[in-house]
Amino acid sequence: MERVRRVLVHFCQDGAAQPAHFVQSITGHFSEGGEDEVEVGCSLEGNRFILQRADAGRGVALKRHAFCPIKHLSVTENAALPLDVRQRGVDVGVATILQTANQKVLLTRRAKELRIFPDIWVPPGGHLELDETLLDAGLRELQEETGLKLEPEEGSPNILGLWESVFPALLSRGLPQRHHIVVYLLLRSPLTHLELQASLSPSPAEVSACLWADRQLVSAVVSDPGGENHDLQRSVGVSQVSADGALSDASLPLEVLLSRTPVSGPDVERVSTGTMFALKLWLRSLDDL
Repeated sequence: MERVRRVLVHFCQDGAAQPAHFVQSITGHFSEGGEDEVEVGCSLEGNRFILQRADAGRGVALKRHAFCPIKHLSVTENAALPLDVRQRGVDVGVATILQTANQKVLLTRRAKELRIFPDIWVPPGGHLELDETLLDAGLRELQEETGLKLEPEEGSPNILGLWESVFPALLSRGLPQRHHIVVYLLLRSPLTHLELQASLSPSPAEVSACLWADRQLVSAVVSDPGGENHDLQRSVGVSQVSADGALSDASLPLEVLLSRTPVSGPDVERVSTGTMFALKLWLRSLDDL
């Protein structure tokens, strides 16, 4: 297992940090009854992202989807994984929920050329690199993907929650290739979305469109499928990103953002399941305020 080039997930056991295995469900490790959501404590120490048990109400939410491939991996499927995959460990990603002064959040559509989760709507984010803090990683990925530069003192960061992400998202699409814990980091900007939009300069290699979602739209996105959305327009305004990075106004059918992961067949354009989890926590944070 690589220990030098990447930040990996570790468990705190008997006072020592032990690396998590690729085929080990992180959520399941802390779940006593097979639950898909638990509370954990987390810290970043010496390029190790360490998770440990936390008392109720004193940790952060860690969740996996009910169809998480690692959760359902059989002994035969485990044995079929290539050795280099089984020895990868569990990576750490950071995704930035950027909240504007007028309470909108930025979502980006991953470029269709990307190998992992193409055409999926997510917040800006990526791998936590060696010797970075979570805030460092969140700000770097935000700037690399969108061109938006926030100073560390501007962000007022806090962790919304942790998501156990596996690609492909379903075993029916193939054996797991990547296993991450994604840290959803909330950053509050003192600027409005219009002020930030003026500095938006997405990387076309990573982003094909952007949108600013308000509370009403986010509520619709995270609601149960088939719910009523009478107060919303049938389309949503987005900024399309051309091959040379230029932005142009476009509209996206609302139903795209309301789509869910298909239970079979190829994936579709949608908001990622982990992002919906984080957006629910963001709505809760607004209620707490």
